[in-house]
Amino acid sequence: MTKVLFRALLMCALTHSLLPVTAIAEQLTLNGELTQGTLLRGNVPENSKVWLNGKEIKVLPSGDFVIGFGRDAKLSHTLQWQAPEKSEKNAHQISLTQREYNIQRIEGVASKYVSPPQSVTDRIREDNRQIGAARRTFSNLTSFLETFILPAEGPISGVYGSQRVFNGEPKRPHYGLDIAGPVGTAIVAPASGRVSLAHDDMYYSGGTLIVDHGMGVSSTFIHLSKITVKEGEFVEQGQKIGEMGATGRVTGPHLDWRINWFSERLDPALVLPEASSQSD
Repeated sequence: MTKVLFRALLMCALTHSLLPVTAIAEQLTLNGELTQGTLLRGNVPENSKVWLNGKEIKVLPSGDFVIGFGRDAKLSHTLQWQAPEKSEKNAHQISLTQREYNIQRIEGVASKYVSPPQSVTDRIREDNRQIGAARRTFSNLTSFLETFILPAEGPISGVYGSQRVFNGEPKRPHYGLDIAGPVGTAIVAPASGRVSLAHDDMYYSGGTLIVDHGMGVSSTFIHLSKITVKEGEFVEQGQKIGEMGATGRVTGPHLDWRINWFSERLDPALVLPEASSQSD
C-alpha cells in the first residue's frame, strides 16, 4: 500500500470510523452509501481538481470534497480527478442502488396548508427565496467531515423520500427525517457550522433554521418553537440551537431535519453512523 493511499484511508477512518470507506483507486477514496439520496465524502491528492459528470466541483487544498445525489438521481455517474502537474484525468464510474419509498397518507391537515390561499403566495415565494439563498451558500468550512449525530431525542416518525398524501391530495415527496417529541425538546447541532438562516415563522415550515457545514452541505431544521442562535453565529456539534415545536404545516410536534448539498435534497439518515439501520 502506498503512502498516499494509506494517508487517505487513515484520514477517512479517523473522521468517519463508523461509515463505509471505499478505496476506489490509489488516489481516490469515497465515504458513504452508494444509493439514491446519499452524501459522499471523498479524498484525492492535495490540490487536485475533481469533476462530476463533466462539471467541476470544489475541492479543499487538502484534497477533501463532497458530492450528493437526490431522491430520484440516475444510477450511473462519472467522477473524474486530476492530480497537480498531471495532464491526464483519472475516471471512476459511480453506480448507485435504486431505492423504494413509502407512501404516507395523512388526514386532518388544515385546508389552508394543503391548498394555500392566493393571499399568502407572496409570503411563500419570499420564504422559498430565503431558503434557496441559504442553501446556495458556499464556504470552506470542513464541518461536513464530522461524524454527524442525531439533532434530537425521540422516535423516528417520518423518513426521507416518502410520498405524503394530505387529505387525499398527493404532495411532493418528504425530504427530511422526522423526530417526534413534546414541544420544547432540545434541538442540537448534528455537526458544527455557521447559521445561515434563522426565521421564526415561515408559512409551511414555521420556525426554520439552516446551518452551513461547508462545501455546500447544510442542515435545515423546521417546525421549531424556539430558535436559540442567530444568523452568522458559529455553532459547535452538540450545541443547543433550538426547541422542537408544532409550527407551520404539521399534525403534531416534531423536528423535520433535512440535509442538502446545494440544491440536492439528501437523506439525513445516511450521514449517521447507524445509516444501515436508519435508512428505508
